[in-house]
Amino acid sequence: MKAGRVLRLRYLSRNVSNLARAIAFYRDALDFQLIAVARVDSASLGVPGMHADVAQLQLGQQALELVAFDSPGRPYPGDSGSNDLWFQHLAIVVADMREAYRQLCRHAFQPISEDGPQRLPPNTGSVSAFKFRDPDGHPLELIHFPVTAGNARWAHHAGLFLGIDHSAIAVTDAQRSLAFYTSLGFQAGVRSDNSGPAQQRLDGLPSVEVDVIGLQPARAEPPHLELLAYRVPPGRSPSPPAAAIDLAADRLVVQFDDAANASAYHDQHSTTWPLLQDPDGHRLLMQASIETDH
Repeated sequence: MKAGRVLRLRYLSRNVSNLARAIAFYRDALDFQLIAVARVDSASLGVPGMHADVAQLQLGQQALELVAFDSPGRPYPGDSGSNDLWFQHLAIVVADMREAYRQLCRHAFQPISEDGPQRLPPNTGSVSAFKFRDPDGHPLELIHFPVTAGNARWAHHAGLFLGIDHSAIAVTDAQRSLAFYTSLGFQAGVRSDNSGPAQQRLDGLPSVEVDVIGLQPARAEPPHLELLAYRVPPGRSPSPPAAAIDLAADRLVVQFDDAANASAYHDQHSTTWPLLQDPDGHRLLMQASIETDH
């Protein structure tokens, strides 16, 4: 077994400005279930020196963590785009796109996609998708797979909102990011070059050429990770860089088979163990395999 290998993505941890409002949105608009709320020392989140209220939510077999720090950080930049390097979304699988979009529209959200859900061409999977932002500006995506695409497990789930398929992050250099994540034990999977009118409407951008690379942890179960390398238009880096308490500072919580070995990445990629940062500043919170599940 490769030491320091990422076994799986456990969940995404998101900072919110108002915990009650965030819980209500994910519960009522997207059918997440609230599992627990706790008061924690934020050092456990890789942010020492304060406390936070944390909510654990679940959709199907996947989890989401919402974190309200006692001292909230900065909001998302007002002109944030799908190609900007602080972009990280959650892709939520739906059984019926029309009904899921109809339910979402009963609640307050900010659309990213233009003209509602979009169907992508066959060379990029023939999926239907819609990108939008929650009340704090966090990017989300509804995604519906045709029978011939996607993880087969979604076909056996009941309900309208089925679970979390992946988290996608915008990156500057696909090869550089691929090298970083494969060094942690991720395996490169499906790769596509997405462009054209449907992709432009999906991303809310006037012209799009984006290289999409799927990455699987050792346990090939949802969620997985996707790299989004926009060649056109190129994304912007945050200035100044996002602080760990800012709303744009998502943390991808990953489970390692050997956390002690994984800590060797600390000196190169982060200032606070167990919080690592990839080449574009996306945060990974490392946990040992002995950690219990939600």
